[in-house]
Amino acid sequence: MNDRDGDLDRLDDLVARARRAGADAADAMLARSAALEASWRMGRNEGVERAEAADLGLRVFVGARQAVVSTTDLGAGARDLLVERALAMARAVPEDPHCGLPDAAGPVSAPPALDLADASEPGSQELLDAAQAAEDAARAVAGVTNSEGAAASWRRGAVSLAASNGFAGRFEATRFGLSAAVVAGADTAMERDYDWRTARHREDLEAPETIGRRAGERAVARLGPRKRASARVPTVFDPRVSAGLVRLLAGVASGAAVARGTSCLSERRGEPLFAPGVSIVDDPHRARGLASRPFDGEGLAGGPLKIVDNGALANWLLDSRSARQLGLSTTGNASRGPAGTPSPGPSNFYMTAGSESPEALVSAIDSGFYVTEMMGMSFNAVTGDYSRGASGFWIEKGEIADPVSEMTVAGNILDMFPAVVPADDLEFRYGVDAPTLRVDGMTVAGL
Repeated sequence: MNDRDGDLDRLDDLVARARRAGADAADAMLARSAALEASWRMGRNEGVERAEAADLGLRVFVGARQAVVSTTDLGAGARDLLVERALAMARAVPEDPHCGLPDAAGPVSAPPALDLADASEPGSQELLDAAQAAEDAARAVAGVTNSEGAAASWRRGAVSLAASNGFAGRFEATRFGLSAAVVAGADTAMERDYDWRTARHREDLEAPETIGRRAGERAVARLGPRKRASARVPTVFDPRVSAGLVRLLAGVASGAAVARGTSCLSERRGEPLFAPGVSIVDDPHRARGLASRPFDGEGLAGGPLKIVDNGALANWLLDSRSARQLGLSTTGNASRGPAGTPSPGPSNFYMTAGSESPEALVSAIDSGFYVTEMMGMSFNAVTGDYSRGASGFWIEKGEIADPVSEMTVAGNILDMFPAVVPADDLEFRYGVDAPTLRVDGMTVAGL
């Protein structure tokens, strides 16, 4: 999947055809991928799947109008048809005074330190062996009685982008994944849990036995849950789920939502949002980051950006269109695929670590809720109201005690964010990351 496929030449040709046919400006994107996944369940091979795909998209501008058309046909004969359809659509849609390519082209080459692609490619048997090892380790945990299976996966992708403003760039990235999910208990007293990890490079992935054993231990620890009475209590979010709170911020700090007036933070830029000392960063250039990229969906490099700086809301996530709407400059956060127009989105988005250990956050709680899994979502981005189903463990006198399930945690992010206290255990696992978080005064609904 290197550029021997001539992807940039193909895109340059497509953009040139669009300009000759009447487009005032254009860009084209080609995304290639190859993936392999192996599954193992109850000691048996559940199958191996391989998929390959290539998607080509063309975006054209006619005056203040734009349109996007995509295809999986990479042949030269399909390009004129793609141009014809894109221009016909652009001439038929309403004008958008804010659309257009970035005012300046970004870098042609990738920063050298991103290191997003592992040169190795695993075979089917290697992935099967990893999945088997993970499930065997999970099923070996005393109390595990059934399995939903384990899976090992590999993916290599390449993104190429060329535009009539002179930008041309391409990068490749790989992703290795491993997961296991098992059931503990019997009859009506069964509990399920899981573990999974993803990494750009194979060497950064934890051992299958570690992932499997952790999945089994988590399932067993959840046996015998009970509900608790509804109350307002301190709530601690495990790193498996704490990133969800940070992800909420990414949505309401999106320039598109702010420009539409559909964000509860629209008038809060520059104001305190979290406690002093709390910072949230978007960094597309973190080495081996799961959401790293040398350029965004418009060809701009971007760079590390503090969305929250020492507790204050410092910046929005902006692409060119939302930046023009707000009278600001893009932050290089355009996100898109071949079939869509750019919109603002995060890259490696994370809350920086605090100074206290997770144990210290818990030890100060007389009665509270330690959340390890969440499900469902009710969130109003305009008002900030938030509610999710949750399970985990009750905290009694500073210790994690009995498992609890079928609970709901609720609040409003304008009240929750100032009460967030981060622990010191930040790890980069998911692309959107946070350490263990304590939030006092959340409504926990149960009995």
